[in-house]
Amino acid sequence: MEELTASNFFSKARIHVLLFIATFLTTYYVNGLLYSITIMTILLSHELGHFFMCRKYHVAATMPYFLPLPFPPFGTFGAVIKMKGIMPNKRALFDIGAAGPLMGLFFAIPAIIIGLNLSDARPVPSDSSQFLGLGEPILFSFISKLVFGQLPDGMDIYLHPIAFAGWAGLFVTALNLLPIGQLDGGHIMYALLGKKSKIVYRVGIFIFCLIAIFMYPGWMVFAILLLIFGFRHPAPTDEVTTLDPKRKILGVVLFIIFLVSFTPVPLKF
Repeated sequence: MEELTASNFFSKARIHVLLFIATFLTTYYVNGLLYSITIMTILLSHELGHFFMCRKYHVAATMPYFLPLPFPPFGTFGAVIKMKGIMPNKRALFDIGAAGPLMGLFFAIPAIIIGLNLSDARPVPSDSSQFLGLGEPILFSFISKLVFGQLPDGMDIYLHPIAFAGWAGLFVTALNLLPIGQLDGGHIMYALLGKKSKIVYRVGIFIFCLIAIFMYPGWMVFAILLLIFGFRHPAPTDEVTTLDPKRKILGVVLFIIFLVSFTPVPLKF
């Protein structure tokens, strides 16, 4: 019986391991070893935050699925887990939703600090067509100013691969914290507001669509997906039990983290 159980486990884990290896290779191919290790650590910590919190509340969930992409700038579409169980209450919903972004930030922020200290400031070349410009969210800009101070005109920061992985980790965290539907931010918002969160979802999708149309067309596919799936959020079994004050405060903090981590125009070609 034990051998059969172990065999089933390794059979189910095979796809997760293969996708993990494939994503390591694609991120390595796109930006090198240090980037690959750093971004994989951030993505893995984010998904394991969800996974272990699901285990705590006895909510069935898969191991992380990594999504390889052998093209720049990231070399990956990120990672996801699939929750199969029923959410018992709002506290479980909140904790599961919040655990991923918090764990991802736990590694992304040190990566930004370490990576920026390994980066350098150089003059901006006259022909910048070969360089990828990055939008700077408020948090990233704040940390870069602490490290480099105010850069003179004509200078820019050339990111070390670890810093770029930290920026990408912040980017992923902000996307997941969008207060919409079944994203992490949507889970948190539903736990805070219950069915009233649909109002926030609609406002959030409307604003995001405006950004996609007028500021960054690269968001268009994601905006369409949000329009299709963004209003759906299964209710937990117990909708009566409310969040305690600590979780409510943390929910506000996470929304502020979203605001300082999100950038409307992430890439400038």
